[in-house]
Amino acid sequence: MQTVTLQVQDGTYDKFLWLINHFSKQEVTVLEQSKYISDDTYLRNTDGMVQSIQKARNEPIEKGVTLDKLEW
Repeated sequence: MQTVTLQVQDGTYDKFLWLINHFSKQEVTVLEQSKYISDDTYLRNTDGMVQSIQKARNEPIEKGVTLDKLEW
């Protein structure tokens, strides 16, 4: 099964949901519905995020970890 994230214009939203509802629940399911906000707005609205970023900016570069040392 695949998951797709879409941005749908307000004027198209009702038509889009109408189309989605013509599929069975086994074929297509709406997992989440929300208003789009930019990444910047999202991060600024997360408690403590701005302070955490500001604190990290003040750390010496020597304390940083290079990409090859990160475990993804």
